[in-house]
Amino acid sequence: MNAPTYTIGQLAKATETKTVTIRYYEKEGLLPSSTRSASGYRLYGPTERDRLLFVRRARTLGFSLDEVRELLGLADRQQAPCAAVDSLVAEHLQQVRQRLADLQALESELQRLLACCHGGTIAECRIIESLAGTSMPGGGRRLG
Repeated sequence: MNAPTYTIGQLAKATETKTVTIRYYEKEGLLPSSTRSASGYRLYGPTERDRLLFVRRARTLGFSLDEVRELLGLADRQQAPCAAVDSLVAEHLQQVRQRLADLQALESELQRLLACCHGGTIAECRIIESLAGTSMPGGGRRLG
């Protein structure tokens, strides 16, 4: 580790990460165990800051903690071919595309629900009927 330059609070501020999240990432092995000051404070250096920023960027892109762990392992092997990274990202992209397709199906279903609303009272509400399972507007399928 480089010479420690950040307490956990300073690292949290520098990376816009909550201290509890930093501790969690450390516990999960995404960050190496910190050194401690004489008074017991966690101390981190620029290497840990950069690693934490890597984790945050990967999480922002929707990678799971296991995927982030795998990416970190690959990043630590600088001379390895990047085909494994490409494969992991391609798989993640496919998952994102599937979630988008699921959300588009959900959007269509909600639009159908709104289209069947004719005003009136709750007792006559087709949306409530549909959600209660007594009818499905437009022959729609149930999601989930």
